[in-house]
Amino acid sequence: MRRPNNRRFVKREVTALHKINDKIIARQIRLVREGQEPTVMTTSDAIKLADTEDLDLVEISPKADPPVCKILDYKKFLYNQKKKQKEMNAKQSKVVLKEIRFGPNTDDHDFEFKLAHAKKFLDEGNKVKAFVFFRGRTIVFKDRGEILLLRLAQELEEYGIIEQMPKLEGKRMIMMINSKKKK
Repeated sequence: MRRPNNRRFVKREVTALHKINDKIIARQIRLVREGQEPTVMTTSDAIKLADTEDLDLVEISPKADPPVCKILDYKKFLYNQKKKQKEMNAKQSKVVLKEIRFGPNTDDHDFEFKLAHAKKFLDEGNKVKAFVFFRGRTIVFKDRGEILLLRLAQELEEYGIIEQMPKLEGKRMIMMINSKKKK
């Protein structure tokens, strides 16, 4: 025999972003309506006015004195706000940092192969962080690493702009290249 599930389902009350109708505690409010001058009136009168139009009284600016309210369809108002937020997020460009690693003794074929990747990354609108990693005693070839990175920068001149010239940080010589084209 199975035991009944003793979980209790608690109905969560959704907290509204704005105070609406009876939740507005101010005695007087400033009612703003399209095509009309803002008027100061009691909250109960404004709620009655909203009820006659089958709409909600929404507190837009609670910190004002008296609080600013509007008569509108609250669900539609929230929907439009979410829609605007979604559009704003879609317009934002996200910068992605791509890394390309070289050794101080990188061969020409390997260089060309990694150069093609860097071109592709910059065409997509990403940033490229190119670095030469010095392992063990190869640190004595710092000049080779710098020449390699400067050669890369020269090859990528039409695709990107050098943001940071080659700089030695520990065992790595790093150079940053930003894309010329925006997403």
